[in-house]
Amino acid sequence: MKRTDFVYASGPEPHRARTRAILKAHPEVRRLIGKNPLSFFAILGLVGLQVGGAGLLADASWWWILGAAYCVGAFADHALFVMIHECAHRLLFKSPAANRLAGMLANLPQIFPSSVSFEKYHIKHHSFQGNHDLDADLPNKWEAKLINNYFIGKALWFLLYPLFQAFRVARLKEIKPFDAWTAANWAAQIGFAAAVWYFLGGKAVAFLTLSFFFSVGLHPLGGRWIQEHYLTHNEEQETFSYYGPLNAVAFNVGYHNEHHDFPSIPWNKLPELKQQALPFYDSLHAHRSWTKLWLRFLFSRELSLFSRVVRKNRGAVKLTDESKPDIELVKPVAEAEMA
Repeated sequence: MKRTDFVYASGPEPHRARTRAILKAHPEVRRLIGKNPLSFFAILGLVGLQVGGAGLLADASWWWILGAAYCVGAFADHALFVMIHECAHRLLFKSPAANRLAGMLANLPQIFPSSVSFEKYHIKHHSFQGNHDLDADLPNKWEAKLINNYFIGKALWFLLYPLFQAFRVARLKEIKPFDAWTAANWAAQIGFAAAVWYFLGGKAVAFLTLSFFFSVGLHPLGGRWIQEHYLTHNEEQETFSYYGPLNAVAFNVGYHNEHHDFPSIPWNKLPELKQQALPFYDSLHAHRSWTKLWLRFLFSRELSLFSRVVRKNRGAVKLTDESKPDIELVKPVAEAEMA
């Protein structure tokens, strides 16, 4: 059946209640909360891989550039996006500025400035999941109507996914879109792109640009965006995890229910969280293949951008200090443990 609107819920988002229940049943999961500074070396390696690849392909044929971007660059850029996500939650270093700078470093090969803006909008997504005025992860209503439930529309949506996300910014009026950090992010990206063009040439920039678009769009990795919050099983569960093999090259980003329940646990400990609180997660639907889900979304007439839960409820806990978002997101956990 074709959807013509979102699924509207009157209750709060599901994660805070499950967080409290898990902490009550398994208080030992508190020990998993912390930082993982070793993630910074992953950022260095991935940035080096992309820059090195751009250099090797500077004089290659366009077929080689396209193939390398799709088969290698997309996976590297996707992994860098996960590292930006870790930095947004301040899971590398104690210093907020150090995390933000690390995120900006991870952003460099992706050409388009996004790390600082992502931090602002993503924290709101956690705090107000499903609230259309605050959650940038939700499509615009006109966006869902335009794409409809046909293959061509969905394919174009995946291909131009970063652009559609950019259009959502105007809807979120409570978030300040530009500040000094945003300007620094833009300056760094412009400087990096100019340097790559000057020293390596236009084909090197093209490889990096294609890698970016494939990493978040018309690629099996695009199944991740459907996996996280699209209603693929029922209307009662609005967040889904992925436990397939690509977690190995995506820093466990598929453990999405676990991450929403405990956003202050770094990527390397999310599987351990699942094992310690297994009864809470085994009862939930989960995906095993991004590729299968991606193809299902593309071809299914029953799934569309309207397959999302929307609520007016702002959540039981309102952020009072956005400099310490994770403290508010996991209210039962002591502030000292989140530092």
